[in-house]
Amino acid sequence: MLESDPTHVNLNSNLDAKIRNPLAGIPQATLLAQVDDFAHARGLRNILPQLRKGALVARDPTNYEDITGAEALDDLEIEALRDEVLHKWRQPLALYLTIVTCSVGAAVQGWDQTGSNGANLSFPTYFGIGSTSTHDTLLVGLINAAPYIGSAFIGCWFSDPINNYFGRRGTIFVSANFCLFSVLGTAFTQTWVQCFVCRILLGIGMGAKASTVPIFAAENSPAAIRGALVMSWQMWNAFGIFLGFCANLVVAGVPRIAWRLQFGSAFLPAVPLILAIYFCPESPRWYMKKGRYQKAYDSLLRLRNNPIQAARDLYYIHSQLELEAEIIGTSPYHTRFIELFTIPRIRRATVAAVTVMTCQQLCGINVIAFYSSTIFYEAGASQRTSLYASFGFGLINFVFAWPAIWTIDTYGRRSLLLFTFPNMAWSLLAVALCSLIPSSSKAHLGLMALFIYVFAMFYSPGEGPVPFTYSAEVFPLSHREVGMGLAVATNLFWAAVLGITLLRMLHVFGILGAFAFYAGLNVIAFCLIFLFVPETKQRTLEELDYVFGVPTRIHINYQLFTALPWWIRRYVLFQKNLGPLEPLYRFDTAQLQVEQLYINDKIRAERRTNCSKVPSADVSDFRRPGTGRTGGMSF
Repeated sequence: MLESDPTHVNLNSNLDAKIRNPLAGIPQATLLAQVDDFAHARGLRNILPQLRKGALVARDPTNYEDITGAEALDDLEIEALRDEVLHKWRQPLALYLTIVTCSVGAAVQGWDQTGSNGANLSFPTYFGIGSTSTHDTLLVGLINAAPYIGSAFIGCWFSDPINNYFGRRGTIFVSANFCLFSVLGTAFTQTWVQCFVCRILLGIGMGAKASTVPIFAAENSPAAIRGALVMSWQMWNAFGIFLGFCANLVVAGVPRIAWRLQFGSAFLPAVPLILAIYFCPESPRWYMKKGRYQKAYDSLLRLRNNPIQAARDLYYIHSQLELEAEIIGTSPYHTRFIELFTIPRIRRATVAAVTVMTCQQLCGINVIAFYSSTIFYEAGASQRTSLYASFGFGLINFVFAWPAIWTIDTYGRRSLLLFTFPNMAWSLLAVALCSLIPSSSKAHLGLMALFIYVFAMFYSPGEGPVPFTYSAEVFPLSHREVGMGLAVATNLFWAAVLGITLLRMLHVFGILGAFAFYAGLNVIAFCLIFLFVPETKQRTLEELDYVFGVPTRIHINYQLFTALPWWIRRYVLFQKNLGPLEPLYRFDTAQLQVEQLYINDKIRAERRTNCSKVPSADVSDFRRPGTGRTGGMSF
């Protein structure tokens, strides 16, 4: 147990919005004694020298070159730590294999979502439920919503016990098998009931996978690039959606069985997922949760470039987890679920995660992902043209997800959301208004398609990648599976509601009413994000305990009475003489020290490569564009 510290921050009521390194300020002799005890208790005496070095680096990440004595770092270790700042994308193959595998899992999810989009044009007729009656439209909606019903009520909640017993890799393997065999079963169904049951089974796999893959990616990724790597879930989900639209087009001309092929083609990406997950390292945090520290260290060795980084991360994560345990403790599944709403630090994370997940459905993206072919068909396009228009939507959704790789860790999760929601609102309103153009005019379909594409352009780099990235990182390790399960269940529950109700809404209110309704929901979502979603960029998973230790009232008060007035004065009234916005969160380690470390490392690196000498410069000259900060520890 870490010694008590008079500067300890209350993680349930962090009134000063202070983010603290739990090792900072501990005398070196005391820290090394704690490391020795830790190594003996966890059976890690074989790596004790590395742990002692790693703990000293974690204690003061800005001055690791000044460590002396037996724990002094060698040149290779110093080089590896410098590369975290200067070459943050220089990562081991095992880390990229993990991200590629997670990306395949996301593509499975996307393809599963869009098989029904093209099949909607023909399977209702085959099953005898193709009329416009309330009964038939609700049945078609129910079949479309079945995967999300299975996810929200079964799959997401199975993820916690499966993760508990089989780990992240085991859960992904099990869920991938559900996604493989259920879609093949759907392709051979003879009644709508059989189709519904197979799609429920698909939902079980989708829910468990969606609850686990982002966590797996987040727990294995360094903080400096975690957002970019974890957002691969949405980017490759968008790619899977695009592939689904491609498959819908390819098989559209096959007589009588096109809908079977459109449903069944989603088995293709599930096969490489089942195979690839075997070769990925397990989450070190999951091993630590199970007390298997040697296994955790072995995983970190595969996920980091140098043993010094693995040892540092192991001890730093352990220190933060001990702080979590002091407040949260350990508890069974049902108690952990209740604690999502009763422990203040976790409750704030729950509110934020549920907010971003709900808003992803409020924005109306799945109106188009599920029913774009139907919408274009009702707007006057032929079946073939409807599929081509949907193909265009899928392509744009994928292409415009790429910028988030760079922006999600630069501008942050919250900023991307606040930028995209107003733009999604006006673009959906434009779609609604374009439906008033006479259908005989070419502008009717053309402008509707244009503004649907504009909507996708704004959605893909913002509300697309953020929710799953955000929800995977905000919960403490003890509650990460159940918290992510709740967040994903919330998301997919509203997806199910949308899938069931949209066809009926289109028949009652028309395209004008339906799209205007979702435009209004985007405005509501913007307000919810503004009030209840803190920023999480470039903080370690454990440091987020301090972010969510800030009471909600303080966060809301800051946004309404500090951030909003500053923004209005700066960008509406154009008062350029304003000083910088006062930040909500304060870091115990002086930011100038971290920035100076970056400058020093940059100068040394350039000298080593015989580049021109860098003159002394102001700190701001070396900041990464758009961030106002330069990095730090990368755990």
